Amino acid sequence: MELTRRNLGKLVVATGAAAAVGTAVGTAAGRPADAAATWLATGTAVPALAGFDNQLKTFMQARGITGGQVAVTYKGRLVLARGYSTSSTLTVQPTSLFRVASLTKSFTSAAILKLVQDGKLSLSTPVTSILTFTPPTGQTVDPRLKTVTIKRLLQHLGGWDRELSGDPTGMDATISKALGVPMELRHADVIKFMAGRKLDNAPGTKVAYSNYGFLLAGRVIEKVSGLPYATYVQQKLLTPLKITRMQQGYTIAKHAGEVPYESQYTAKTVLDNSGTVVPAPYGSFSMRIHDANGGWIASAPDLVRWAKMFDAPSTVLNSTSLSSVWAKPETGLQPDGWYYGLGWQVRPTTGGTGRNTWHTGSLPGTFTLLVRTYNGMSWAALFNRRDDASGKSYGDIDQAMWTAANSVTKWPTNDLFPQYFPA
Repeated sequence: MELTRRNLGKLVVATGAAAAVGTAVGTAAGRPADAAATWLATGTAVPALAGFDNQLKTFMQARGITGGQVAVTYKGRLVLARGYSTSSTLTVQPTSLFRVASLTKSFTSAAILKLVQDGKLSLSTPVTSILTFTPPTGQTVDPRLKTVTIKRLLQHLGGWDRELSGDPTGMDATISKALGVPMELRHADVIKFMAGRKLDNAPGTKVAYSNYGFLLAGRVIEKVSGLPYATYVQQKLLTPLKITRMQQGYTIAKHAGEVPYESQYTAKTVLDNSGTVVPAPYGSFSMRIHDANGGWIASAPDLVRWAKMFDAPSTVLNSTSLSSVWAKPETGLQPDGWYYGLGWQVRPTTGGTGRNTWHTGSLPGTFTLLVRTYNGMSWAALFNRRDDASGKSYGDIDQAMWTAANSVTKWPTNDLFPQYFPA
């Protein structure tokens, strides 16, 4: 597969959560009729950064995306926060909430590092020493599971390969049938099912993107901290940064201020065993199952506020923890130099004087991108769909954002952070 310059390819883009490519539901759902005729932008327009507005307008209208959002920082200042809509029935504000999908992984990794920082956990601890793995009757646990450390979970080196055996966070019906339990599944159901399956690779030998590894990391956070996963993240990571809008998303219901999600596809629900066909964003996957690998909802300003935290040591993560985020894994260095750190993809710049770091997220009804650059910029772009009848790539937003950034001749001196995160 051909990748973009920061490799927004198969490993990078997909969360693997419920591909939901069952039944197409027509051109109207794939590309809203008024998308090209309607354009509404909210938030403060910044003339020097009009390139971002232009790129988002072109990108969204070409794909019939009805809701989008962008936030941009420069040298630690929030210089742009915008909401966009191509529908006369939807207004997206800069603070509107979107499912962020796999951008969640940086929060889960940071939560683990916070526990390590507080002396409650070690990255070298085997996951089997914290969690109990009880396989279905008649099956046995792969002995190699004992060599899966917490660090390997976070670097996709745990030995599970969805390309070979499927992604268990999207195998709800299979797991329900195998265990004789009803849907909607619980985390414990997924873990029990996987406890009886052989690993695809020896742990530590091959990078294979694993949502299941992060599902387990979420349970480690709960077991070690004694708190629900979301509560721990909010108390220890988000509250100190004054990020108050972020929540765990719902599968069907919406939080106040959350956008609607759209897809050209339908699929059978995983919320019960009825076999009911539903719009792909609403029931083809369980947000409860995906809590630690893809469950958060946030605004673009929230995400760049979060990204800023990684610029320097703080009371949230100290210098040792930040060094762990960017450390090279034991294997998995890609031919063009990038690798998966702890919740971020990392590419050192030429000469080793800096790094670009990023992650993408993808779910039915969701496509997201969060980038930190070596030269002091960061941006988040969020959309309320990931597929449409045009067939155009959504990964192209990466190049569009770089094009917009490179077109800026003089960066503004404004800072919108106090507006969106009041003291």
